[in-house]
Order: sequence, then structure tokens, then C-alpha cells
Amino acid sequence: MGERRKQLSRDSAAADQDGQDAVFGALSHPARRRMLDLLQAEPGLTIAALCAHFDMSAVGVLKHVRVLEAASLVLSHKKGRERLLYVNLVPIQIIYDRWTDVYGVFWAGRLTDLKDRIEQSTSRKAARSA
Repeated sequence: MGERRKQLSRDSAAADQDGQDAVFGALSHPARRRMLDLLQAEPGLTIAALCAHFDMSAVGVLKHVRVLEAASLVLSHKKGRERLLYVNLVPIQIIYDRWTDVYGVFWAGRLTDLKDRIEQSTSRKAARSA
């Protein structure tokens, strides 16, 4: 039973890493970053409306959108014959939290130590003056 849990944990970690790799890969191209900015500013854009913002073919735009969808950065919803596109920032937030939570704990501890030292110093000075 324990070995099975370890394998599931390794599989989950590998899947998380693959997802993060897909996010970094998707964000590596300036056109895809611009697409995310446009979709954030105007949720529900169609592929055709998104194409109007780029000097590339509709096929080129669609290929970039598919990379963003594979990384779960763009979600699409079919409405009739159109696909409405929406930005999903959760994968970016997960990556952000992965590193900043560690540093946040570190700096919170350091600031608490600094606060304690300042308060001790202030109370010693007050005791000497009295």
C-alpha cells in the first residue's frame, strides 16, 4: 500500500511538472503573451476577433491558441459556430505560489525577528532613561 502511494505521488509530481513546463512554453512566445493580454482585456473574443490584432494567418493564430489551451491558459466555449475564448490565470498563480510562498515565510520570519529586536532595544533604552 505504501509503495502504491509513493508511485501515485511521483506520478502526480510528474504531471504537475509537465503542466508547469507547458505553461512556461506557452508564455515563451510574445504573440501568445499578447493574446493573453487581449483576452484578459476583452473576455469572450472569437478566433476571428483575435486574428484582427495580429499580422498572421488565422491558422497561425489558431496554432498559438491551441498551445495556450494545452497549457490551460485559455478556455474556449462553443456558441453556435463560434468559439469564445477566455483567459485562465490559475496555472500562472500556481507557479507564482510555488516560489513566493517559500520566500514569504522566510521574510515573515525575518521581519518578526527584526520587530522583536527593535522592541527589545527600545524597552532597554526606556529602562535606562527611567
